[in-house]
Amino acid sequence: MEMGCCGCFGFSFAKKQKKNLRPSLEGGIPGNHVLQGLLMNQQVEEEEDEEEEEDNNSYCDNMSHMTDNEKTDHEEFINPAKTSQEILVYRTENGLICREFPVKETHKVVRTEDENGNKMVNEYVREHKIGSGSYGKVVLYRSQADGKHYAIKAFHKSHLLKLRVAPSETAMTDVLREVLIMKMLDHPNIVNLVEVINDPNTDHFYMVLEYVEGKWVFEGAGPSGGLGENVARRYLRDIVSGLIYLHSHNIVHGDIKPDNLLITATGTVKIADFSVSQVFEDENDMLRRSPGTPVFTAPECCLGKSYHGKTADTWAVGVTLHCMIFGQYPFLGDTLQDTYDKILNNDVFLPDNLNPSLKDLIEGLLCKDPIERMTLDAVALHSWVVGDDGPVPEYLCWCRRNKLQREESAGTQTDTISHIN
Repeated sequence: MEMGCCGCFGFSFAKKQKKNLRPSLEGGIPGNHVLQGLLMNQQVEEEEDEEEEEDNNSYCDNMSHMTDNEKTDHEEFINPAKTSQEILVYRTENGLICREFPVKETHKVVRTEDENGNKMVNEYVREHKIGSGSYGKVVLYRSQADGKHYAIKAFHKSHLLKLRVAPSETAMTDVLREVLIMKMLDHPNIVNLVEVINDPNTDHFYMVLEYVEGKWVFEGAGPSGGLGENVARRYLRDIVSGLIYLHSHNIVHGDIKPDNLLITATGTVKIADFSVSQVFEDENDMLRRSPGTPVFTAPECCLGKSYHGKTADTWAVGVTLHCMIFGQYPFLGDTLQDTYDKILNNDVFLPDNLNPSLKDLIEGLLCKDPIERMTLDAVALHSWVVGDDGPVPEYLCWCRRNKLQREESAGTQTDTISHIN
């Protein structure tokens, strides 16, 4: 079978497995009332629906095919010692975020029309739908306050609260985790969350996002060829910079692929969609199930065993680079199992006339052994990536700048005391 182009997938993807991310709500979330209200609503909804779980078709259909061992594995997966949600709430409560200007939180929704009859949400004037996700739609709006365009994800809370994705969680969990993660981050290669709008008196919930006006990175790339080495190199440098930033904050994206990489009109790539991302307390980034997209799944994720999330992200970067260069997936079968078999057992095919440096990079990223796989830090220094531009620059983020300033201040005080003594 000839591998399909990067703009389409040749099979239906399996339903994503989710972690149990229900957080503790004791003591509230200071300065985070929007999310606290949503979390409380979810808790009430879960308690009311608890007796009806056995009759929930959405969850039962997803679990019915599992063996007893797989069900045990699933329970282990969704009940970790500390969930991403709990870690995120802790970071929020303690101001451990990496952005100078916090995300705006609005508690009132006013739905009106402008003088031309266009629908409005608060200051934002609706223009047209630009996409849809698992739980809601994405619409282009223009702000009357600053005249800029924004991409707004619109959800119905009642729908999210009723949509089961695991025994003790709903789709609201996924959305809340995505919001909390994006509230932590500020990087030029990551889509920025600008505002969260939630009115406790309405069913509407909105994420106001930076609008990336360019096309999807790989839109139009086909089997006949990719984007060319120069464009692919520029895009890869942005992807690596953004992903190194995420990993340095112990965040695993979990679904790096062309559809989740947006490009601005000036050619900057921005990582989007954190709906399956996970957060860890430290460097121990072990996961049980791969929540991402099958053709971008690392070999170790196909075995149903524990794996390192960051290393799996790196494999997905390798698949993405292959798509950029050739316009094709490196491993694609007729069925989901066939695809996994090829990921596990087939060597990546690279033409003999390929640039040797690029060949070395692709083979390093698509190394089946996660221990031997090239790291992102090594990618940033690789000769093909460096090219004429030098190594991928290290980004000095907001929280690291603050840390360095505190250390410098402490050092100055120590020097002063020593001088006095």
